Amino acid sequence: MGVNQGCDASILIDSTPSKSSEKDAGPNLTVRGYDLIDAAKKALEAACPSTVSCADIITLATRDAVALAGGPKYTVPTGRRDGLVSDVADVNLPGPSLTVPEAFSFFQAKRLTLNDMVTLLGAHTVGVAHCQFFQDRLSNFQGTGQPDPTMDPGLAARLLRTCGTTSRPVNSDPTVFLDQGTSFVVDNQFYNQTRFKKGILQIDQELALDRSTAPMVSTFASNGIAFQQSFANAMIKLSKVGVLVGKAGEIRKNCRVFNPRKPTTVLGPGL
Repeated sequence: MGVNQGCDASILIDSTPSKSSEKDAGPNLTVRGYDLIDAAKKALEAACPSTVSCADIITLATRDAVALAGGPKYTVPTGRRDGLVSDVADVNLPGPSLTVPEAFSFFQAKRLTLNDMVTLLGAHTVGVAHCQFFQDRLSNFQGTGQPDPTMDPGLAARLLRTCGTTSRPVNSDPTVFLDQGTSFVVDNQFYNQTRFKKGILQIDQELALDRSTAPMVSTFASNGIAFQQSFANAMIKLSKVGVLVGKAGEIRKNCRVFNPRKPTTVLGPGL
């Protein structure tokens, strides 16, 4: 999703020698799983050609992945169509070092609430983060020469052994689990960890510190059912951001490339 596009599968388009797509934007370079979308699309095209969009495949695959990881089961509408634009310059995603107000401005622009943001960042209950996105917190936070005081010292020391420093990395950008406990389960433990200064990304930790979001973090940390319900609702809202329907866009035959444009016939004088 870029600043102009929504849930239109624009991230799946491969770059060409003449144009860089959203896939090559810095925040998207660590995205994985394109081969799974390709496999699903190939099977669907064989069964019912030009019927299911790549945008719907992403949405449905996300829904199923959440359920398989122990998260809530929810229903999402289908009928999305695929976008016709994918430009690296359009990608404008919130970075990991933002404050809560700064991060919220991105979500608010998509008509999502503060509660939606806190809930959706709970997706960090699974997955990994590359060291480059939080390395400054480990030893030289904001040029102080010290670790980020809002990070548990034991966690900072452990991560430093894995990542090294910005000037002396251990190897080529290692990764760590965003949820240091139940790393493969969609649950509320992410929020519990931030309450004990064990958020990996700075924005994750900020959620537990900011006056506007700390009560939500406390609620989700103590009530797993409340988190699951809120997560399902927020994911449904997110799946409706900037969708193309009707005759807008297209249904790609290959998720990595736009469909060939049909040549237009120009009638000459007297024809």
